[in-house]
Amino acid sequence: MLDVGDGQSLYWEQCGRRDGKPVVVLHGGPGGGCADGMRRFFDPDKYRIVLFDQRGCGRSTPHASEPQADLSANTTWNLVADIETLRTHLGITHWQVFGGSWGSALALAYAETHPERVTEMVLRGIFMLRRWELDWFYNGPAGLLRPEWWSVFTQPLGRDARSHLHVGTPGNDNISRYHELLFNPDPAVHVPAGIAWTTWENATVKLVTDASIVAEAHDPAYAVAFARIENHYFTHAGFFRPDQLLEDVGKIRHIPAAIVHGQYDMCCPVRNAYDLASVWPEADLHVVLAGHSATEPAIAVELVAATDRFAAESIK
Repeated sequence: MLDVGDGQSLYWEQCGRRDGKPVVVLHGGPGGGCADGMRRFFDPDKYRIVLFDQRGCGRSTPHASEPQADLSANTTWNLVADIETLRTHLGITHWQVFGGSWGSALALAYAETHPERVTEMVLRGIFMLRRWELDWFYNGPAGLLRPEWWSVFTQPLGRDARSHLHVGTPGNDNISRYHELLFNPDPAVHVPAGIAWTTWENATVKLVTDASIVAEAHDPAYAVAFARIENHYFTHAGFFRPDQLLEDVGKIRHIPAAIVHGQYDMCCPVRNAYDLASVWPEADLHVVLAGHSATEPAIAVELVAATDRFAAESIK
């Protein structure tokens, strides 16, 4: 555990070689926490693999599922500072940054703030928290493709749910209505809301719904923390100015990078990857037949190929 201030303590772990090539793994959500399987994208004979649970989720404390959870100190820029605190704590001079979904946004934010600390970047399922991205997944359009799960997501909202054809505006949409439910101190209100929110994402994260992932959304502590943290970040547009991550790519174009994205990603449309690649032509873009999840075979193969390639190049 690492004390990063603001009353926050982060869980972190290392595996692989003590003298291996350093890499920091940034999990998704925000609020997803790191999982054992995230280690498997790296050859343990070549890498020093660092994983950590971001503020409020996983094994970090205090946990965002607590009834009176205060997320005011949970911001993108505090997470960027946390990454630097962890790097310094571990005595690492510079490292590869690996992130998927929200982790790709955090990776970009970190690298654009501290480009001198980043050797390479491996990004998957690009997400930049632009308004149209949030509207796509939470305010109706994606529900046209997965109506069976959209009905689960909108059930807690009742008649207040936005329709498929009217995406709403900030403060008057499904995200803001969920905010009221998720941060209600009564578990009878925030637990069902957290489960419904998390079920929608878990059910659509793969090209074909995985029942075991859907089942994970029924863990109240996990679901509430995940939903609350996501909703908090989305309510604040990720704490970014509009198009910030794209506009600041010039700061990192010299960093070797691989971008991997599923052609049929429901959560984060593939346009995101093309938008990023259009301002970062030096990055290697791989669009594959898959959905959003890093564990889908076509995506996993490309991620491992990228980390293997960067490890080999660092030895030369």
